[in-house]
Amino acid sequence: MLPCIELETSPNPTCAVIWLHGLGADGNDFVPIIPELRLPSNPAIRFIFPSAPSMPVTVNGGYVMPAWYDIIGRNLMDQEDADGIKQSAASIIELIEREVQRGIDYQHIVLAGFSQGCAMALYIGLRLPHQLAGIIALSGYLPLALSLNIEKHIANQSTLIFMAHGTYDPVVVLDRAQASHALLEKLGYPVDWNEYPMEHSVNHEELADISRFLQEVLPKS
Repeated sequence: MLPCIELETSPNPTCAVIWLHGLGADGNDFVPIIPELRLPSNPAIRFIFPSAPSMPVTVNGGYVMPAWYDIIGRNLMDQEDADGIKQSAASIIELIEREVQRGIDYQHIVLAGFSQGCAMALYIGLRLPHQLAGIIALSGYLPLALSLNIEKHIANQSTLIFMAHGTYDPVVVLDRAQASHALLEKLGYPVDWNEYPMEHSVNHEELADISRFLQEVLPKS
């Protein structure tokens, strides 16, 4: 199972958020933002921050770094690493299943991700045969988009998606994210789309909106 950092907002959590980092980062990356979300003590939430395995990344000259999958072309859609995406998806789904075994219902679990983690959250969340509480997709894009209409599962057709992006993002350009948003809306998904004046990062306004989203989709215990 993937190595994880866990943080609980209150004892005996009834909800979970599995938060996936971006390329080259690890599970520590988003731990500091939890206090900034200023979430109420009810419901009690277990935040889980897994670390991706290290692998050579083609776009970075084969340099070995934590990555959910290989990136071959700079426009992100060239020769997508379908096998790598599917392998990481299987490992992340193990974490979802572990939360269910620990007593947390699928409908009380949010799958969140930044950049590559965003791509993984969308890939898994829209294909998972169990309804989630929500999906948080930050500064990323929809991977393997051409297969979504065939592989999507009805279980998460109505699951709320919080999608956010920086207008000055040089890593995943805004047009790429907007195209993903447009496709999701075309396929009938409810997307809460947000843009912020920033680059490939998060800011305080975005964190406030994420907090609002979590309080909306996670049930009070």
